Amino acid sequence: MLVKIFSGAVNGIEATTITLEVNLLNGAKFIIVGLPDNAVKESQQRIDSALREIGYRIPGKRIIINMAPADVKKEGSAYDLPLAIGILAANEQIPLPAPESFIMLGELSLDGSLVPVKGVLPIAINARCEGFKRLIVPSENANEAAAVDGLQVFGFQHLRDVVDFLNRKQVFSPTVFNPLTMEQSNSIFCDFKDVKGQETVKRALEIAAAGAHNLIMIGSPGSGKTMLARCLPGILPPMTAEESLETTKIHSVAGKLSRNASLITARPFRSPHHTISNIALIGGGTFPHPGEISLANNGILFLDELPEFQRSVLEVMRQPLEDRKITISRSRYSVDYPANIMLVASMNPCPCGYYNHPAKECNCTESAVQRYLSRISGPLLDRIDIHIEVVPVELDKITGTQEAESCQQIRQRVIAARQIQTERFKAYPGIHCNAQMTPALLKTYCPLNAQCVSLLKMAMEKFGLSARAYDRIIKLSRTIADLNASPSISPQHIAEAIQYRSLDRDSWGR
Repeated sequence: MLVKIFSGAVNGIEATTITLEVNLLNGAKFIIVGLPDNAVKESQQRIDSALREIGYRIPGKRIIINMAPADVKKEGSAYDLPLAIGILAANEQIPLPAPESFIMLGELSLDGSLVPVKGVLPIAINARCEGFKRLIVPSENANEAAAVDGLQVFGFQHLRDVVDFLNRKQVFSPTVFNPLTMEQSNSIFCDFKDVKGQETVKRALEIAAAGAHNLIMIGSPGSGKTMLARCLPGILPPMTAEESLETTKIHSVAGKLSRNASLITARPFRSPHHTISNIALIGGGTFPHPGEISLANNGILFLDELPEFQRSVLEVMRQPLEDRKITISRSRYSVDYPANIMLVASMNPCPCGYYNHPAKECNCTESAVQRYLSRISGPLLDRIDIHIEVVPVELDKITGTQEAESCQQIRQRVIAARQIQTERFKAYPGIHCNAQMTPALLKTYCPLNAQCVSLLKMAMEKFGLSARAYDRIIKLSRTIADLNASPSISPQHIAEAIQYRSLDRDSWGR
C-alpha cells in the first residue's frame, strides 16, 4: 500500500514541505531515495527499535521510501517520526485519516521517546502558509510551534502517544501558546544609572541606539568600555512582532532556543571571543548553520578588543554590514541568513593601552600606534558611524553619590526617535532607521542650509576628515535632530556629529 506523509526541511531560515512516499512491495529490503544524508539513512535502526518498544515491528517486506522533492538535500533525524508512521500506515497497522492535514517531525530514541529537533518554527510557519491544519512535534518543541496562529500543534513525548492519537484510542488537546514561555535575552547587562561619569560616551550610545548606528569605543584598559557596551541593550526599543519572529527562526534553526521556549522578545546581544573563525562568525560549514552575525540579527554584535580579531575575520563583515544579509554559496548549497545588526566594538588606542591617557604615560612609538590601528582596515571603519574616545573616570565621580539617568529614561527618548524614523521611511521597504539611508534618501530627508554646509566644510578641512566621513556625519546629524524632535538639521547637530569621528582625523595617533 502506498501512503504519503508530510514533513519539512529548512534551507537557511526558510522551510520547504517534504513529501515522504512509503510503499511496501514483495521482498525484504529497506530503501530510502531522494538525497538523504547519513542521519536519515540510519533512521531504520532507530525506527525498528522504537516500534518494537510499543509492540509493532517493521514488516518483512521491501520498503521503498521516496523523499520529494528529490533535488533537496534531506538532513538530520527529524524524519524519524513521519517515516515510522508512514511504515505503519503503509502496512495498514494504523489508519491515517486526511494525511494532507498533518505535518510531522521528530527524532526517535531507541525506547520510542521523541527527542526535540531544530528548525520547528520556520517549518510551522511554512505549514500554515501551505494550508496544513495540524502539526505533530516532540512535546519540548510544542511551545515554539504554537506561536504560529491558525495551526493546531500537538506535542507528544512518546511514539506510543502518536499512534494512540492516530488510532483515536486517546484524546489529546492541541498546545495553547503560553506567553510566559517567551525567551528573554540571556545576556547580562547593567543599567546606565550604575555607571559613574562617562556622560559623553552615554550620549554617543544613545545616538547609536536611536539611529541603529555602528559604534566603536577607543579607550585605555579599565575605562569602562565593556560595561558601557553591556548597558546598551537596556536602551534599545522593544522588538516588533516581525523582528521577534525572524530572530526566533534563526535561533530555532541554529538549535539555540531553550527547551520549551517559544518566541525571543529581547534583542540579542552576542559577544564572540576574538579567536572566532570566519565560518563561526558569518555561518556556513558542512551542514549550514547561522553564524554569530545572524544570531545577533535585530540586536547587537559586540566585538571586544577589535584589533585582536584575525584580519580575515574582520574583513568578511564588510559586505554583511552593508547589505544586512549574508549569502553563503558553496558547490552543494546556497543559503541566505539575515544580518541586520548594530556593530559595537571596543579597542585600546595602542599596544600598551595608554595612548592619550590623562595620567599614565604611553610607551609606544608613533609607528607602533599606527601599526596597531592599521589592524582595522579603512573599509571596515568606513561602515562604523561613531568613533568615541572613552577617558577613565576621575576618582571624585567614582566616589560620588549622584545618580545618573537610568536605561529606562534614556530608552523613552530612543523609542520616540525611532517612531519618527518609522514614519519617515514607511514608504521604503527594508529601511527602518537613519543608519540604513541610501545617498538618494540623504538628499531627500537631510537637506543642509548654508550654515551647516559651511560648518561641515570647515571641520573637514581643519581636522583632516576623510571624504567617507561626510555621509556618516549627516546621518548622525539626522539622528541627533530626531532625538531633539527637530524637523530639520541645524548647525549644533552637525557640530555634535563631527566630534564622533575621532579615527578619521589626521592627527589621531600622531
